[in-house]
Order: sequence, then C-alpha cells, then structure tokens
Amino acid sequence: MRIGELSRRTGVPTRMLRYYEEQDLLHPDRADNGYRSYPEAAVYRVQQIRGLLDSGLTTEIIRNILPFLDRPDQLHPHPDCLTAETTALLRGEAERIQARIDCLGRNLRAIREYLAAVAPDHAGEQA
Repeated sequence: MRIGELSRRTGVPTRMLRYYEEQDLLHPDRADNGYRSYPEAAVYRVQQIRGLLDSGLTTEIIRNILPFLDRPDQLHPHPDCLTAETTALLRGEAERIQARIDCLGRNLRAIREYLAAVAPDHAGEQA
C-alpha cells in the first residue's frame, strides 16, 4: 500500500510516517518510481509505534525494542532485547517520567491550594 493509504488506515499523518522512516522505525520498499510501498503488517507496526510514543517512550528507545515486538498486539519487549544499552535507556526514561509525575503532582497541589484560597466553597472539588 502507498503512504496515503497507510495514513488513512492508521490515522497518522503522512509527514509523521516519513518521520518514522527517518528515525529507522518503518522500512517501506520503494517502487521504480520512488513511491513508498508498505506491507499490510505496517498498519500494526504504526499502531505499535503510536502506542509506544503515547506511553512516553522516545524514538531511540522504540528503535531498540521494536525489532523484538513480533506480534501486532504485543507491546512488551522480549527479554532478549534488554541489552545493557537498552536497559540504561529504559532506566533513564523511567527516571524522566517519574520526574515529570513528581512535577505534575506539585503543580496539582499548588492549583488545589490556590483554589482553596480563592474559592473556599469549591475547595473539595477535584481540579
């Protein structure tokens, strides 16, 4: 299938599909005229990439674990892909995500404290 059809079937803009190719996440064949040609399995691969990106992983980490995701519904890498480099990347990513969670928690508390101060009648409501 061509890039436009893959875009329609996955909901991912063609520009992003080209970016995934630049990041070595997608590997389309090229027709004689230079057009990209994607196999049917690319639909599932793009869905995996989107799911991993949405979970906060970087393209570098995804590039390291993607070869080990052999089933369309599997988003857990096989233990064989946990090289020292991948393990370090994942640990760093976990620390980055935790720092973001901590920051969001502080921001949420500050917003709730502010709301309690300026709108005490609504202090118990979830922000």
